[in-house]
This record gives sequence, C-alpha cells and structure tokens, in this order.
Amino acid sequence: MKLERTQISSYLNNAISVLVREESFFQAPFHSHPELELVYVKESFGKRIIGNSVDNFEAGDMVFLGSDIPHVWLNDEIYYHNINKLKAKAIVVYFNKDIFGPAFYELKEAQKINSLFEKAKKGLSIKGKTNKLIAEKLEQLVIKQDFEVIIGLFEILSLLSATTTDLDFINSETYTPSNDSFKKDRLSDVYQYIKDNYKKEISLDEVAQIANLTPTSFCRMFKSRTKKNFIEYLNEIRISNACKQLIETDMSVSEIAYECGYKTVSNFNKLFKKNTGNTPKEYKNKIAR
Repeated sequence: MKLERTQISSYLNNAISVLVREESFFQAPFHSHPELELVYVKESFGKRIIGNSVDNFEAGDMVFLGSDIPHVWLNDEIYYHNINKLKAKAIVVYFNKDIFGPAFYELKEAQKINSLFEKAKKGLSIKGKTNKLIAEKLEQLVIKQDFEVIIGLFEILSLLSATTTDLDFINSETYTPSNDSFKKDRLSDVYQYIKDNYKKEISLDEVAQIANLTPTSFCRMFKSRTKKNFIEYLNEIRISNACKQLIETDMSVSEIAYECGYKTVSNFNKLFKKNTGNTPKEYKNKIAR
C-alpha cells in the first residue's frame, strides 16, 4: 500500500480543526501528515492500519496519533455495497504541535503533555473511563467556536496526559518509513497555494498546473477528495479569512471584501451570508456582544 504524505492544516486553513465525518465508508487513503490526530469512531467497523499495526475497529474505537504516523481506516466489504444503509461516522480532531509555541513546552506544567506527545509517536489506543470521558468532551467540542475550541482541546489533552491505565501503545516503536515508500499528495501544494494567495485572482488552469493535472482531471480529483468543487473551496477559504478580519481588525466591510479577493462588495456579501448564515455586519455585531 503506497503511503501518501499530505498536510491537513493547509487544506482546512485552520491550526485546530474539529470535523464530524459521516460517509458511506471511510474514504481517506493510506496517508500521513505532520498534524497530531484524535479519532473517535462513533459508528462502523472494519480494520485500521496504523504504522506497522493492523487491528479491528468498531464503534467506540478511539486513538491518538502523533505526527507523521501512516494510517487508514478500512471498512468491511459490506460497507462498499450500500447494504442496509450502513454509515461510517467519526469525530476527528487535527492540530499542529507548533501552535502552542516552543515556550509552552518548556513550562514545568507542560511536562505531562510533552510526555503524551512523545508516546503518541507510537500511536495510542484510548480505553476505559478515559475513552468515555473524552467521547463526551468531543461531542461538546464539535459545537464550540473560537477560543472555546482551544480550551476544549486542552481539557482533552489534560485527560489524556493524566491517565496511567487507559492508554495502550499501538506500535512497539516509532514508525520510520523509508524515503521511497511514499508519494506526495497532489493537492497538498494546491491547498498551500490557495492559503497563500487567496487575496488575488486564482484560476482553475493555475491550480491544475500546480497539481500537474489537466483542468478536467483536477476538477474530478478535487471533487472526489473534498466533496466540493474548486470555487466552493476557494470561497470557503476567503470567507474564513474574512471572518478573522471582522473579528480582529477595524477594517470596513468593503476593505475586507477586496482584501479577501472579491471584486465587488455585493458578491462578497452574498457569498458571506451563504457560508455563515449572516451578513458581514450581522456577524461582526454578534461577535461584539
């Protein structure tokens, strides 16, 4: 199985991401990424490959993975035939260790979290009482916003770092892939390019060329991987950054619209409401309360 290396933060445009996955079957390829990952399987069963380990998984399965551990969840064959309307459901949290900064990890109070991240390099299976407590925290985390997400993540990491009995190593040693055992995710550079250049006009031909694909092949791959078309994704990135600027700056709506790559304020207002359910002014007023 060929390993695909990618980056989650570039795709999701967020240092901490909490996702609720609901699919006919888990569709991600065998892959690795620099972000740490917490996975709670709410529904479905099959086999999971993490590093050199192959294990069965079922509802309630929960793992915490360190940076760059190869992994994939493979549902049993019955899921691929749409029998009995089976679903694969999970809550997944991604975050990059670097978001806390080097000074954080030098704190005496962070020693347990340092130790947790070191253990996570082998992959950790979360059992017992800690599993149930974190499952509750994750259900709450999916509805949190802004700084509450950071607080919620710290609460989960605190629970993980405090337990001495509910964590099992998935691998006996840190996984070290050989240099020729992986391929680079074709879309990884595209996500990063959009993140760096969303303020300017970006054409389909431009990003297809970055992925080394024809525009038609790019659109097909992008839709398959992200479940949305390129323009939808680009608008989500632009609106996400507009939300940040509405919160963090005193710029006017028109200034933010142009800063985020929109040529007209009316188009920006229309797409902002479509993505957030509010106009830019309504969004800013809600945040200011």
